[in-house]
Amino acid sequence: MDIANVETVRDYLTDLQERITTAISEVDGAEFRADPWKKKRGEPLQGEGVTKIMENGYLFERAGCGFSHVRGTRLPPSATSLRPELEGAPFEAMGVSLVFHPRNPFVPIVHMNVRMLAAKPRGKDAVGWFGGGMDLTPCYGFEEDAVHFHRTCRDALAPFGDDKYPRFKKWCDEYFFLKHRNEQRGIGGIFFDDFSELGFAQSFAMTSAVGDSFLDAYLPIVAKRRNMPFGERERDFQLYRRGRYVEFNLVWDRGTHFGLQSGGRTESILMSMPPLASWAYDRKTVRGTTEDELYQKYLVRREWL
Repeated sequence: MDIANVETVRDYLTDLQERITTAISEVDGAEFRADPWKKKRGEPLQGEGVTKIMENGYLFERAGCGFSHVRGTRLPPSATSLRPELEGAPFEAMGVSLVFHPRNPFVPIVHMNVRMLAAKPRGKDAVGWFGGGMDLTPCYGFEEDAVHFHRTCRDALAPFGDDKYPRFKKWCDEYFFLKHRNEQRGIGGIFFDDFSELGFAQSFAMTSAVGDSFLDAYLPIVAKRRNMPFGERERDFQLYRRGRYVEFNLVWDRGTHFGLQSGGRTESILMSMPPLASWAYDRKTVRGTTEDELYQKYLVRREWL
């Protein structure tokens, strides 16, 4: 992978992190704490990054947005399951990943990630690919919010081919699925991985378009829902649904597995966890309630546009 290409991607990602955290701080009124880190010499993974974290904000109970740039001598199993020919190859990975946990149960949890990974198999040229996407996880569903979120995702991908949104929307539905619960994590969005089919420049441009569209996709929803009144019932259901978020991240998420398997920084990898969550044995919703509507109408695979 050409050094100039690596630096171009890195510059974009660090700027994206700054733009997003600045905008979220302005909306919330609280500041992100910047926590720069660097892996020590001799550890299995080398590299550095900056974790930006906001806790106990007015709007967000926890909001984390991290940048990382790491290098390793051997790709972990989570990265070679789809590319067995790269098993054991040295690699370089960088990306921005965020998860925001709102305080108000009517404001949905949001996740976004854009990343690049490059590897150089022994005796072969280096190969690089991109991944990323964004998805929305409401506790209480609103049709107009889902439509707006998906429309923004579709429009961001439109310049790169009419096939991209339906393809990546389907991929997102299939990926953010709790197999052990037979349940969708949320209302989806877009997701792609191991992507290089447009060549480096256009694959990077597409990935950048996804990152650049995040604030347009999310902030209008925050503005609509942030002042909706809620009580103990809604808060209790929010904490219960956060438990599902934890389950997915720890059991199924390839990004979490990649970070932990490759010797990444645990505190940064697990910043996506909510500050509070709860579990209840065999909890059931009551038919006809807004909580039940979430399962019947929103935690299902459907076309939003």
